[in-house]
Amino acid sequence: MSKLIKIDHAAAQRIPRPGIVQHALNALMTVLPWSIIAGLLWAGLFIKPQPVGGTVTPPALERRDHFYGLARSPAGEIWASGSNGKILAIAANGLVRRLPTPTERTLQDIAIWDASHAVAVGNDGVILHSQDAGQHWQAAAGVPRSEVANKLNRVRIGAGGLAIATGEMGALLVSRDYGQSWQRLREEEDVAWNDVAILEGGRLVVVGEFGRVLLSDDLGQHWEEIAAPIPGSLMSVHFRDAQNGVAVGLEGALLITLDGGRNWEAVELGMRDHLFDVLWIPQQGRWFASGSLGRWVSGGEEGWKTGALDERNLSWHTRALVDGQNIWLAGADIGRWDGRQWSELQP
Repeated sequence: MSKLIKIDHAAAQRIPRPGIVQHALNALMTVLPWSIIAGLLWAGLFIKPQPVGGTVTPPALERRDHFYGLARSPAGEIWASGSNGKILAIAANGLVRRLPTPTERTLQDIAIWDASHAVAVGNDGVILHSQDAGQHWQAAAGVPRSEVANKLNRVRIGAGGLAIATGEMGALLVSRDYGQSWQRLREEEDVAWNDVAILEGGRLVVVGEFGRVLLSDDLGQHWEEIAAPIPGSLMSVHFRDAQNGVAVGLEGALLITLDGGRNWEAVELGMRDHLFDVLWIPQQGRWFASGSLGRWVSGGEEGWKTGALDERNLSWHTRALVDGQNIWLAGADIGRWDGRQWSELQP
């Protein structure tokens, strides 16, 4: 019996007491979190993650994009400027590439002088210029600003690096060095100027809110205001020569001038849809205007007609551009119209 007691006593000595077990567990729980943290820190500092699969690059053209400006490059590409600072170059074969820009501000318009120089303008007074065919863009420094609003609606260009931008709070800005530096042509005022036509001999014709029209015969050194031919806003103006021009605006407004913008006559189109842009198509000898709800207007001396791009397309289009037998339109979507069929550019 005494032998069994001794064996049991020896086994009992090998079994840890409850106090020792609890102490060991507490020590382990104290050290474990710090061990995990140290391991994660070491992994973050010294282990370089390896990519799994390819990097996802968003497409150049997305469904959510809106485009407001169009220009044709000497290389034959169509450039479109729009939301999030995007400038797209669309090749004749339909391939689309995005030109890198240093802004995410919406770009309202774009213009191209030659194979090297281009300019774009947009929200919050942003002006970009490129001197290498759009490969690189720089923001113009020292652009005159208002304390109230600075959206620039349009930019028109002329020979020798001349550019004039129009916008909110009376913005009429001029550049003579391909968009690199800018000055005011008029003092700030509470009106939005929406477009300007640059004519031969130094004449400028500016249109804007409340049907206002400005004339200058010396590139903006002196101004004359014409009595507003309509009360509504004029959105675009274009001239086919020094005398003959057309302006369009809200609620179906269309005006013609035969004397360089001094006198205007309204044309009744029988509709009230907004018109945002107008251009002359020399190959066809007619005017073309684009607007809201897929609306277009076309005509001239022999009369005017209206229509819609497609009964299924009710998009607005702020800019039109002639490209051979087609007209590019940009706005809520972007595409080409050949006079019969609308072909939207797909993402």
